Amino acid sequence: MQLGLITDSVGSRPLEEVLNLAVELELDTIELATGNWSAAPHADLNELVSNPAARGRLAKEVESRGLSLSALNANGNQLHPVQGAEHDRVVRDTITVAGELGVPVVVLMSGLPGAKGERTPNWITTSWPPETLEVLEYQWNEVAIPYWHDLAEFARRRGVRLAVEMHGRQLVFNVATMHRLREAVGDDVVGANLDPSHLMWMGADILAVIRSLGPAIFHVHAKDTRVERPNAAANGILDTLPPAHAADRSWNYVTLGLGHPGGATFWSEFVYALRSVGYDGSLNIEHEDVLIGSEEGVRRAAGLLKSVVIRDGPDWTPARI
Repeated sequence: MQLGLITDSVGSRPLEEVLNLAVELELDTIELATGNWSAAPHADLNELVSNPAARGRLAKEVESRGLSLSALNANGNQLHPVQGAEHDRVVRDTITVAGELGVPVVVLMSGLPGAKGERTPNWITTSWPPETLEVLEYQWNEVAIPYWHDLAEFARRRGVRLAVEMHGRQLVFNVATMHRLREAVGDDVVGANLDPSHLMWMGADILAVIRSLGPAIFHVHAKDTRVERPNAAANGILDTLPPAHAADRSWNYVTLGLGHPGGATFWSEFVYALRSVGYDGSLNIEHEDVLIGSEEGVRRAAGLLKSVVIRDGPDWTPARI
C-alpha cells in the first residue's frame, strides 16, 4: 500500500509547498481536486484540458519529487436539476485530463437528482410515505442509470476508472446503493472511493463495509469521524448544525485517530481488512477537522498511518509436509 494526501487538506498553501510537505512526511501519492465543490487551488482544469504543456508541467512537478498522482477529484452533483450540467462538464474534463496524464482514477460522487419537476436535490432516506419510493424510482431509472451508463463509457474509452464516494445526500450513500449502481452500469469501470468517515456517522461497521465491497474498492480516503455520544444520545445521529458548531453536533469529522477508542488500533484493523480483500492502492489523508490546524492534522494523520500501513506484499506460505 501507499500513503497519500488530498492536496485540498492544506489548500491555503501553494502546490509547491504542498508537494514538499508530502515529501517531508514520506508520502507516496497526491490527489488533486479539479473543481465543483472544491475551489481547486492547485489545478487549473481549463488549462489542463487545453494545454499539453500545462499537463507536462504538473506531471514534472509531481514526479520530480518521487510522488505520483493516485487520483483526480471532481466531487460535486452532476445530477443536480439546475447545476448538474456544469458539474458534469467538470467531471468529464477531469476524466479527459486523467486519461492524458495516465492517472488511473477519478474520484467523484454519484450525484443526487430532485423529484420529477423539482429544482432542488431530494435525498430519500425512508420508504414511507409511499411517494418516497416513487421519487427513488424516478431518480434511479430515469436520471441516474442513463447518465451513469454514458459516463462509464466515456471513462472506459479514456482508460480511467471512476471511484464513487459514498456520502450522505447522494444517491449512492452506502454499500447497497453502491452495488446497485455497479450492477446497473458495469463494474469494470465504476467502483468505490472508500471514505470511511461518511459511513461512520451513518452507523456502518467499516470492517463489514470493506468485506462487502471487496474488489469494488478502487481508491481510499483516510478520514475519521467521532460520534459525540452525549449529543447523539439526546438527538440521534441526523444533524443539521454546521461544522463550526462542533461542541453541539452529534458527530464531527476529526483528525485521524481521534474518532475511535484506541485510535491506531482501529486504523490497523482498517488497513488489514483492506489487504484481506486485495486492496493495495493508496490511502489518501483528508483533513476536515475544524478544531485542529490543517498542517498539524495532516502530520498527525501521516504519523499514525505510517505506523499501521502494510507496505510489502505477502510472501509466507505454509510448509509442505
